[in-house]
Amino acid sequence: TLCGWVVLLPGYYGHCARFPVSDEVKESLDALHKKKIDMSDAIYVLNIDGYIGESTRSEIEYATLHNKEIIFLV
Repeated sequence: TLCGWVVLLPGYYGHCARFPVSDEVKESLDALHKKKIDMSDAIYVLNIDGYIGESTRSEIEYATLHNKEIIFLV
């Protein structure tokens, strides 16, 4: 944002949430996040300590298929 970019963030952080969501809600959130990728020029992957989780891996694959730039933190 400080660089003048519009930043679209995930709306739910399952790994640190205080309450679980159902599989149906998880699928809905994943689909919504992929729509955000459709709206974007690139994705920025926060691969802290080299870790990339299942959802992030799926988003990277989706972004790759849709010719989006992929930028990694490290």
